[in-house]
Amino acid sequence: MECEYISRLGTKRATVSDGRQSDKGLMISFEDRTFHYLNCKEPAIRDINLTISPGEIILIAGPSGCGKSTLLRSINGLIPHMHPGNGSGKVSIDGTNVDETSITEIAKKVGFVFQNPENQIFMFSVERDVAFGLENLGVQREKIREKVDWAIQLLGIEQLANHPPHELSDGQKQRVALAGVLAMRPRILILDEPTSLLDPFTALELVEIIKKLNQNLGITVLIVEHRLDLLINIATRIICMNKGEILYDGEPRKVLAEKELPRIGVGIPTIAHLHRILSEEKPVFGEIPLSSDELAKSLNVVLK
Repeated sequence: MECEYISRLGTKRATVSDGRQSDKGLMISFEDRTFHYLNCKEPAIRDINLTISPGEIILIAGPSGCGKSTLLRSINGLIPHMHPGNGSGKVSIDGTNVDETSITEIAKKVGFVFQNPENQIFMFSVERDVAFGLENLGVQREKIREKVDWAIQLLGIEQLANHPPHELSDGQKQRVALAGVLAMRPRILILDEPTSLLDPFTALELVEIIKKLNQNLGITVLIVEHRLDLLINIATRIICMNKGEILYDGEPRKVLAEKELPRIGVGIPTIAHLHRILSEEKPVFGEIPLSSDELAKSLNVVLK
């Protein structure tokens, strides 16, 4: 059992104020990784072998307690540094063993946005909150100013800079949490159920931000998310887990075609479910759509 614990991006590639573009991405790899939390009989993740290439957007799905969050926390060092237990195998970022690297060093490469943004927002103003991580890393004051301004502008929250975070909406808090992570210029961004507290409109705004961060900055993005409908159109890959193991891993259309997904507790997006029903009537209906526009085009072809 696991422990508890829009956008101002334009069409051009975004740069920090000194003109530097973001560095190239980092490779993530799991080699025979198994991890038991203390006092837990069953491992949270079991025999995980996984390679994540730079620039991917990966959705990680599965029922509660299947190991999704443990997988992510193994990348940013919260496991084993903050959540001790018994582990075997290896997790590495560009060949550097996460178990042997401090969280401070990992934080320079990997940004983590929690499911509830209030878990990482606690300063008395938005601006100070965005600067907090940089201050902890010992960044020079003038550089902090540049990076904070860049992140705040990137997320379109300049008008909130002097506001107390507790006065903000859930969507605004999510942007503040994301700005605080992006100010540290990570090359890997991890989001744990980022849309769970958001209304549909705000959730779509967040999805658009994630898409543009990936396209314009080349950031590798890993997302645990139950609302697959919102994200399948931007994902390069879906990983489905159950009982600590990876059952399916591949291109979204291929994974969504697996008939066992509902049985293990993975919610099938509405358009994929409708496609399955229609395909039973007309086998020539075509491949699984990833958006309502694709579904409409398929319908037009079949109905002609």
